[in-house]
Amino acid sequence: MNRNYKKLAALMLCSGLLLTACGGNANNNSKAGSENAAASAGANGGTQAKTKISWLNVLHTASPPTDTVLNKIEEFTNADIEFSWIPDASKEERINTSLASDSLADIVTLTILDNSSVRNALKSGMFWEVSPYLDEFPNLAAISRDTRTSASIEGKLYGVPFQKSKARNGVIIRKDWLDKLGLAVPKTTAELKEVAKAFTEQDPDGNGKKDTTGFMDRSDLVFGAFKTLGSYFGTPNNWGVDDAGVMTPEFATEGYIQTMDYMKALYDGGYINQDFAVTAKNDQQQNFAQGKAGIYVGALFDSKNLLNLAKGVQDGMELVMVNDITSTGKPEDRAIWSSSNGIGGLLSFPKSEVKDEAELKRLLKFVNDLMSDEVYALMTYGIEGVHYTADANLAVTIKDTDLWQQEVQPFAASRPNETGYKIHDADPLKVEAERLIQENAEYGVLNPAFSLESETNTAQGSELQKIITDATYKYILGKIGLDEFKGEIDKWKKSGGSKIISEYEAAYKAVNP
Repeated sequence: MNRNYKKLAALMLCSGLLLTACGGNANNNSKAGSENAAASAGANGGTQAKTKISWLNVLHTASPPTDTVLNKIEEFTNADIEFSWIPDASKEERINTSLASDSLADIVTLTILDNSSVRNALKSGMFWEVSPYLDEFPNLAAISRDTRTSASIEGKLYGVPFQKSKARNGVIIRKDWLDKLGLAVPKTTAELKEVAKAFTEQDPDGNGKKDTTGFMDRSDLVFGAFKTLGSYFGTPNNWGVDDAGVMTPEFATEGYIQTMDYMKALYDGGYINQDFAVTAKNDQQQNFAQGKAGIYVGALFDSKNLLNLAKGVQDGMELVMVNDITSTGKPEDRAIWSSSNGIGGLLSFPKSEVKDEAELKRLLKFVNDLMSDEVYALMTYGIEGVHYTADANLAVTIKDTDLWQQEVQPFAASRPNETGYKIHDADPLKVEAERLIQENAEYGVLNPAFSLESETNTAQGSELQKIITDATYKYILGKIGLDEFKGEIDKWKKSGGSKIISEYEAAYKAVNP
């Protein structure tokens, strides 16, 4: 048996955690190759025949992976895996067709849980309800109750949740500009605004021209600056709910109005790019990398990409990431919204393919094994010595990016859990970003309606949200005032929003009696 296997097994209880920074995994990557087979043999009794598993999966890269890494995954999980890949660009159409024709597989990747066809299929009993079985497997047992609840539909969990980082956003700032102007790293929204003002008015790049601004933002009220700033003002995540189960949309809260006022002050002062409402993400990142602004609000792991984009253009760029800003200056008010409650979808098991509990449990064991340290390393970095090298601290350097992209990268989106492992990217900025993202989990604000059902929202939600999105931009840009904004909320309610509220309240009370 692999001499590291006992150590690995003892630590597996930690490897599935999402909401706590476990830090207890022991991924010994010097054994990521041939000794995985030994570990697998020990885990499966040494003589058990491989189980054939079909998997209808989503492909996020141009081409499927080669068999190099797949063979190692099969050795460790004692499985013969047959993938049917669906391109990400056409996943909704293809999944809907597969559900309608019942042409599925043993495992089906479902990432669009708000799709009506998917939700109806899950509620219809087409897939196994897995809650009664998860605690029989150490990595699945470690999936938190919050995660299970968020991934459930009408209180039932129809698959193993894809566990993503719970709260990944924060503020990325030009540290070299802070140092040049003698400014401290901001800890409050007021201090952040002062930094934005200084970056706009005090020539932080020293070229003698007034050609920089504070924030560089884009036309996205969710993944741009607005929603993260909203966390700092106490705005709920999509919906707020009180002890009586009364639900309030985020845009009807005081925190949302304070966020709009803050963004309006940035816009009026010229402390944010004046075209932010029509700026694409790629342009936002390119403009930041070219030295046109010093504050970027978004995913903390974007910092590495921003620095890479700046090479040869802004070679003196230094970045600092901040994840503890509040509007009050009080640590107890620290909060950050959670993207999709840390859920990336489900690995579901159709009853048409999985005939009985014994077969279901074999598939659950397979998913449990995918969440192990060794398989996580394979699906993330590949095979040590072939795709990467690792130092004594399990910091990874990719040997050949092209080979990694071809043979390893396609597996990344198929990892059931992507948090809590010790093996990590060697890049210091990526390491720090991951540390802060794990820290964020303690302060993440969940969306209480994430798993709830509202027929009106399914049918009209996107159309109704446009009313609020347009009104928010108009307010920030000074085209309407507060009374007019509140009038748009009334319009939202009369157009179907009131029904959404009542439906969500009924659904919330049904699962939280």
